[in-house]
Amino acid sequence: MKQLVLPLILILLLCSCASLKMDKRFIDGVYEASCGICNFDMTGDDCELAIRIEGKEYYVEGSTIDEHGNAHAEDGLCNTTRKARVRGTVKYATFFATSFELIQE
Repeated sequence: MKQLVLPLILILLLCSCASLKMDKRFIDGVYEASCGICNFDMTGDDCELAIRIEGKEYYVEGSTIDEHGNAHAEDGLCNTTRKARVRGTVKYATFFATSFELIQE
């Protein structure tokens, strides 16, 4: 019985890792950016930068909300939604930015 358990665990582990890798896609374009908690109704403890891609929201790694001005100012990302030109990868339900620039309106 022990001889069957270890191979079964390894197979399940490999299948779960393979399914996580499939949740990975390259993103390059203009999308909505804002505070995930204040404007996108995401869960969390602090104001954090998030983007909306095809109707789904993702927290951003590789850029922070404070890098784009005072988040709590009248035109800040906690009070408004802005357009951003982004490039990066969505994986594990997070957007990993290699480039993130707010578009001046």
